Formats: sequence, structure tokens, C-alpha cells
Amino acid sequence: MMNQNKKQISSSIFPKEVVEKYQRKINLLGGETKFDAIFFLNVRLVTSIILFLVVLYVFEFGYFLAPLISFLYFNLFYYFTIGKKIKKRCDRLDVEAMYFFEIMTLALESGNNLKQAIHISCDNIDNELSREFKKALDEMEFGKSFNEALDSLKRRIPSDTINNIILNITQANILGSNITSDMYRQIDYIRDKEIQKAKGIISKIPLRVSVISVIFYIPLIMLLILSPMIIEFLS
Repeated sequence: MMNQNKKQISSSIFPKEVVEKYQRKINLLGGETKFDAIFFLNVRLVTSIILFLVVLYVFEFGYFLAPLISFLYFNLFYYFTIGKKIKKRCDRLDVEAMYFFEIMTLALESGNNLKQAIHISCDNIDNELSREFKKALDEMEFGKSFNEALDSLKRRIPSDTINNIILNITQANILGSNITSDMYRQIDYIRDKEIQKAKGIISKIPLRVSVISVIFYIPLIMLLILSPMIIEFLS
């Protein structure tokens, strides 16, 4: 009853479109997420108000700083609590997808149908992506159709690459076509994508080393060079 009252109060504050928008984003964090859009919006609003009042009271120019800091906090709150986590989860799922879909493709080549291939992959792999597919299989057991369960799965996956594969699986289920070759192409695409990502990280290492050198090593070398002059000056 109390939760229902809270939702009614929140619905009067936040438009339905806003709640649905953030709920879609939160769904991309996975089925193990412990909060919903109403909780997120309430926490962000309340903490922004508290921050505004604290800055207004503590700082001499609080009337100027309070709106600015609260506005920045309000906008960055989503990035650090949801946006950044979605990006990390997307990268993690893309890495897991290579092995999961390779097992699934091998299962299809062995003569299994799509549902059986997903079952085999989930039974042999224990990672976040396989748990999401297991949840889809559980939804099928409770009455959802194969396509409905996969559509629900897509709404929990932030990776466009994986969602394209899920779409191909759905279409193959509708048309009864063989998607083995398409699966291998998608796996190769994911592998190439990960290789390019690794190359991008490696290419940034010299720049990071240069920045570290400028900040730490060059001042130290200058200090060593100038230390005799400094000692002589002090003496």
C-alpha cells in the first residue's frame, strides 16, 4: 500500500514518458538491478535539492554556486549511476558473446533447433549473457512464446551487436531458415570489433606515458640538474 502511494505521488511529479524512458535505460543494466525508475528519479531529485540548500547555506556566493552545482550534479547523476554502468555492461557482454554464440552455432550445426541450441549454450556457459538467455528460457516455460521471450531479452541488452544476432534468431524462428553462416559472420564481426578496441587502447599507451613523464619525471630531472645550484644558493 505504501509503495503504491509512493508511485502515485511520483507519477504526479514525473511525467509518464520520463518514467518510461528511464525505466528502459535501467532495464539495460540487467535483470539483477535492485531499483526502478521511480526510485532513481526520486533519489536524484531529493539529493539535488539537498545539495542546493547546503551550497546555498555554506558558501558566501551560494546564491550563484547553488544553481550551477545542483544543475551539474543533476545531469551527471544519471551518467555515474546508469550511463557509465550500461557502457561497461555492453563491453562485457560483447566479450562474452563470442564464446556463447560459438557454442550455440556448434549446437545448431549438430542438428539441434534454436531453443535446444540456446539450452545447450546456457548449460555449458556461466556468464552474464547466458543468465539473460536462461531468463528468456524461463519466460518460455511460464507461457511466453519463443519470439516474445527474445523480444523481452532484447530490452535488457545494451549491445546493438548482440541485439542484431537476437533479431536474426527471431527471424530464423519465424521463417524456419538456417542461420549458421550468419552466426559465424556475426561472431567474426564481434571478434574484429574487440581486436580494434584492443588496438585503440594500445595506441593510447604512448600518449599516457608521455603525460605521466611530463607530470612526474621531467620535474624530477630538472630538480636533479638544478639541485647543486639550489644547494649553493641556500648555503
